[in-house]
Amino acid sequence: MLRLPAEWEHSHTLLIAWPHENSDWNYMLDEVVECYTDILRNATRFGKVIVATPDPIALRDYLKTTDIEINNCIIAGVPTNDTWARDFGPITLVDEEYRPVLLDFKFNGWGLKFASDKDNLITSRLFDSGFIKGEYANRLNFVLEGGSIESNGKGVLLTTSECLLSPNRNGQFSREEIDEYLKENLHVSKVLWLDHGALAGDDTDSHIDTLARLAPDNTILYVKCCDPGDEHYDNLSRMEEQLSQMTDENGEPFKLVALPHPAAIYDEDEVRLPATYANFLIFNHCVLVPIYNQPENDKAALAAVKSVFKNHEVIGIDCNALIRQHGSLHCVTMQLPGQPL
Repeated sequence: MLRLPAEWEHSHTLLIAWPHENSDWNYMLDEVVECYTDILRNATRFGKVIVATPDPIALRDYLKTTDIEINNCIIAGVPTNDTWARDFGPITLVDEEYRPVLLDFKFNGWGLKFASDKDNLITSRLFDSGFIKGEYANRLNFVLEGGSIESNGKGVLLTTSECLLSPNRNGQFSREEIDEYLKENLHVSKVLWLDHGALAGDDTDSHIDTLARLAPDNTILYVKCCDPGDEHYDNLSRMEEQLSQMTDENGEPFKLVALPHPAAIYDEDEVRLPATYANFLIFNHCVLVPIYNQPENDKAALAAVKSVFKNHEVIGIDCNALIRQHGSLHCVTMQLPGQPL
């Protein structure tokens, strides 16, 4: 029997895609490579990492100049548009023996906002080239991004209505039809729809991994805004109220643990960016948490995550580079449970 595992379960491998000069990072490539290097340096301490890149030779030469554990890096030569592995990577189910089934959903650039022709083929190319193994399952008739869903591994899925009901994703389907599709294809029994919480500057139409994250011991870590003068205050307060009414697969309420809301960060055009501490990555025995050079907020966020993941090493990663392209740490990574290489 198949199920969608929780992120805190064991993952054999992590998938990332390396930034390059033909991606949206070209104007700040050195800065973002430094951030990716930090992510890779820490992730390879806890497992294998597949690094997708259109220039594997150049990447291999670069990694030799760093202190990264190169033996834990699998460099995969594959064309890429950009680097948001969470949304074009495979969504993996596992069976009773933890053998993987790789669901390859359609990625259309978050509702036709950006080019995605190469990224939409990355999962199948990695599979065909033998970089990832398991049972491949074509789901390219349905748009679904990994950042839009959260699983507790026990049959509960958490998502947002703004994203999944976006007309440029699966606009031909009703909410009820999408609910049934998710249950059937992701092998979950309950879908929790969050209707509030959009962040300014979020190109994803409110991915759940920017707002609220399922965690062990029936817990939800969520973004809380305490400043009534902030533009997000009302919407995030309504989100908090809705989360407080949600229940798990047994009808039990979730324990809510608040994450601070970062102070506003703006781009060069004074457009607010969707900075969030909810965009953390759980990879085996570590949790990598985005931080933004806001000492008080960063410290509070790390403490909140540690209060839930007591047996994990919690590591802050400066993501000021990533947020300039409206994403963060979880967005650029995808865990692959049960993956034999």
